[in-house]
Amino acid sequence: MAVKESKRMLQVAEMVKRNISIVFQQEGTYYYGSEALVTVTNVKMSSDLGIAKIYLSIYNTENKQAVLLEIEENAHQIKQSFSQRVRKQLRRVPRLDFYEDETLDEMYRLNSLFGQLKSDNQMGKEEE
Repeated sequence: MAVKESKRMLQVAEMVKRNISIVFQQEGTYYYGSEALVTVTNVKMSSDLGIAKIYLSIYNTENKQAVLLEIEENAHQIKQSFSQRVRKQLRRVPRLDFYEDETLDEMYRLNSLFGQLKSDNQMGKEEE
């Protein structure tokens, strides 16, 4: 069962998103190279604010899983940089868990699928 996010959970999630984005912007090339483009799309906080699930969109690379592994291997350094930024705002720095956000990939896949169906005249009659 999904937990309804409290106002505090949403505030902390937004603050984590903003600051972890800056860390990736400024130091990302050290962690996963200069080829990949990584964007923080969403952050979900646990109810005790102890865990931050960070969803990332990874572009400009064929092997997204390798970039995610690099980020996970460097999670300690990322957390250190992040905690330097938020130590005055948070009593306890949350554990950072990274996940690939596949929402946009799925959207592009569905758009191309619908485009294919439309070009094959499989969509049915359009309403006028």
